[in-house]
Amino acid sequence: MQIIVLIVSFLCVSFECGVSGDVQTKWNRLAPSSPAVSRLMGKDFCSKLRILPKRTHMASIKDFGGVGDGKTMNTQAFHDAISYLSSFANQGGSQLYIPPGGWLTGSFNVTSHFTLFVDKDATILGSQNPIDWPVVDPLPSYGRGRELPGGRHMSLIHGNNLTDVIITGNNGTIDGQGQVWWELFENGSLDYTRGHLVELVNTKDLVISNLTFNNSPFWNIHPVYCRNVLIQYLTILAPIESHNTDGIDPDSSSRVCIEDCYVENGDDLVSVKSGWDEYGIRYGRPSSKIVIRRLRGATRSSAGVAIGSEMSGGVSDVYVYDLKVGHASTGIRIKSSPGRGGYVKDVYVSNVVLRNVKTAIAFTDLYGDHPDDMYDPTAFPHIHTVYIQNVQGDNITMAGNFEGIPGYPFHDIFLRNITLNVTSTKIVWNCSYLTGYSESVFPQPCPELVQKK
Repeated sequence: MQIIVLIVSFLCVSFECGVSGDVQTKWNRLAPSSPAVSRLMGKDFCSKLRILPKRTHMASIKDFGGVGDGKTMNTQAFHDAISYLSSFANQGGSQLYIPPGGWLTGSFNVTSHFTLFVDKDATILGSQNPIDWPVVDPLPSYGRGRELPGGRHMSLIHGNNLTDVIITGNNGTIDGQGQVWWELFENGSLDYTRGHLVELVNTKDLVISNLTFNNSPFWNIHPVYCRNVLIQYLTILAPIESHNTDGIDPDSSSRVCIEDCYVENGDDLVSVKSGWDEYGIRYGRPSSKIVIRRLRGATRSSAGVAIGSEMSGGVSDVYVYDLKVGHASTGIRIKSSPGRGGYVKDVYVSNVVLRNVKTAIAFTDLYGDHPDDMYDPTAFPHIHTVYIQNVQGDNITMAGNFEGIPGYPFHDIFLRNITLNVTSTKIVWNCSYLTGYSESVFPQPCPELVQKK
């Protein structure tokens, strides 16, 4: 067994940090108490979203003929209830109450100034018949379904162009019953891309909290083109062998807070995205000001926190704090490829605990497929200004894997205060096309990560 100890101090977490000047100056300016970082950590926008508005109009799904026996289809009841409650959007808003029971349904749309409240022992069950998940147009920043050309199945809970949406409860459950979808994927029998459990598009002031999400057919929670998003106190579960059951994927969205969640699934716990190849470049909407803190979880084949691989609109100002990951392929991962274009910059990761993880830190520009043959292979991603500090890891196979591309290296990568117990006697660090800095690292990392004297 080989013990890798990477010791590195507190890192620069300020938007104002530049890449010029000596290394000590850069690191000294990475103060977590700076106004810029305080804003990023949520002292402004996160706290505002925690104050939930009170709705003046209330109704139960039972008022619209809903039957909670786990067998009766309630799609029409959801549609009727939300259509009625939408009339109160400008009169104090409304809340739809889901009482204990199993409420089987196909996809439905929510509305503005609206709360969906799922009580304890209540479960919204997604239909296992794909026809109950209608096919909708692809997102403009993707150009097609993520898995197949053409449209994609609508999410179970969906919304477009909304303001002030709350999906919450008393630890109620939303269960996608995804087994049938995973089998269709494995058998190559899908006609369209699988639907998510929750997707809100172009929505402002979104809160998702105090719920359990089980067995999503595809990604669990997908806020896309959204602003002011709070996701907290969630448990997200899917079998670790289920394909592409990402936990939370903020996509071309800004001012997003993800906190106090537990995720155990078959893909990334959290993945920050911003569109796919030429479609994402053309749409040009980045993800920015993303706060991820107190995230716990496990995933067999993917990462604790990832950025990409769909990042063509750009990703910046991402702060990850207090992350604990077990039994994962990667702890912290940035992934992209030629054709993506875009950028990833100003990423700050601090206070991470990893257990039984294959690769602690991985950056690659050699990952991902393309929507079609129209992508530009000379659209190279730009990945720089990434700070990772205060990481502890046990039973780690590889400390770091950095796979850049000629002419577009990863640059200004900073590592500090990292202690990893690496069990492999083979490759401990793999680095290509990378420049950066480290301090007090033992054993010495790849020479591209220059040690501060």
